[in-house]
Amino acid sequence: MQEKVKIPWFYCDIERILYVMKLEHCINFTLTKAQQAVQQLFKAELAPFGITPGQYAILSCLWDEDGQTPRQLADRLSLDSSSITGILDRVEHKDLIKRQPCPGDRRALHVVLTPKGWELEQSVNQAIIQANKKALAEFESQDADNFRRFLHQLNQGE
Repeated sequence: MQEKVKIPWFYCDIERILYVMKLEHCINFTLTKAQQAVQQLFKAELAPFGITPGQYAILSCLWDEDGQTPRQLADRLSLDSSSITGILDRVEHKDLIKRQPCPGDRRALHVVLTPKGWELEQSVNQAIIQANKKALAEFESQDADNFRRFLHQLNQGE
């Protein structure tokens, strides 16, 4: 259910419109600002491992199912092909993944974790758990669950 903005009763129509249009009432601005704060928190937690949140996303997908194609990874992460290629290049440069030809189709590539990539799984996932706890530290348990549910609802509209 959408919360209504409480506008002072004495505002005329144009004042009401301007009140609602204020930046702090814009869901895009509010979500972007929150996302930037959370992004900084995750960057800090992942820094000791030398990876970024975007690189973590690639590794996490591969820890779930190794050997995916770049297209599968891009679809799962809602990224375009140029973005996924750049991230894969950087993760491969760190020797965490390799791109290998698909046995049945030499034109296709599969992305596989290297031993070094597999070694990071437990410690990086622990850092992500800590980052999530820090990001939700100000929430009561029920509020944190509701927040996650609301975010999932927003993302289902993609």
